[in-house]
Amino acid sequence: MFNSSKFIEEKVKELKDRIKGNTIIGVSGGVDSTTAAILVNKAIGERLKSVLVDTGYMRKNEIENNSRMLKKLGLTLLVVDAKERFYKKMEGVADPEKKRKIIGELFIRVFEEIARKEDARYFVQGTIAPDWIESGGGLRDKIKSHHNVGGLPDKIGFEIIEPLKDLYKDKVRKLSHELGLPSEIYSRQPFPGPGLAVRVIGETTHHNIQIVREACFIVEEEIDRAVENKKIQQPWQYFAALLPVKSVGVHGDKRSYANIITVRVVDSIDAMSGSYTKLPHHLLEKISVRITNTLKDNVNRVLFDITNKPPGTIEYE
Repeated sequence: MFNSSKFIEEKVKELKDRIKGNTIIGVSGGVDSTTAAILVNKAIGERLKSVLVDTGYMRKNEIENNSRMLKKLGLTLLVVDAKERFYKKMEGVADPEKKRKIIGELFIRVFEEIARKEDARYFVQGTIAPDWIESGGGLRDKIKSHHNVGGLPDKIGFEIIEPLKDLYKDKVRKLSHELGLPSEIYSRQPFPGPGLAVRVIGETTHHNIQIVREACFIVEEEIDRAVENKKIQQPWQYFAALLPVKSVGVHGDKRSYANIITVRVVDSIDAMSGSYTKLPHHLLEKISVRITNTLKDNVNRVLFDITNKPPGTIEYE
């Protein structure tokens, strides 16, 4: 039985003994990195600086909302605008493994620059067990290279600390609750480290990211509203992805040839397996109509993914 109180006590002591200087942590506002930040903050206090990197692949209004939330939690926060650096590095890249490795390395290079400015010897990540398990190694097959594991470069200019490395998502949520974090954090749905870059199947152009960002916003808003109105139970994860194909459609009395969006909604406990959520058809229709109306110049078809994990993964890339 996982004892979150005991874990906190032991981990804080371990971090105090291990960390002997200034430290930075990469935070996104998600449950993993935020929980790790609060845990390390309990251990070393003002020697920790939290760094939120704007890659250009975050969801709608996410940088602003997460900045406010992280500061409210008492963390010392630095927001770094690296959008153009990420977009430039990802030009012409469509392969999902290359995407994850490019993003993982560039994250580290940005954090190295911050570490030099802050005279920090240590870098904390919110890595959890599924990240390194799915990234492969030893006898484990590689499912996909998580940016914070398989995407790490060989040479790194600081010592990496991963206080949650052996925990699964359900345990991290319990830990977050025990640390006194608000429900908006410990119940927040997972969001991949590479962000919307792995929800665009193909090249992550500005145009494609804008399409999937708006589609994800609509999916999240409609499902959150249905949960709030007690029409459905809270799913584990829910989002939209942009497929690399187009289809013929009709808007008004005119032919269209536009993109296809797929909606993915999954129930899980630990992210290692999951099943698609059986949403009511009226909600699916509402999501579809809103996406095709809002993005009518770019999207004319919406699909609903009914694949479990396995054989599919939760995200597409």
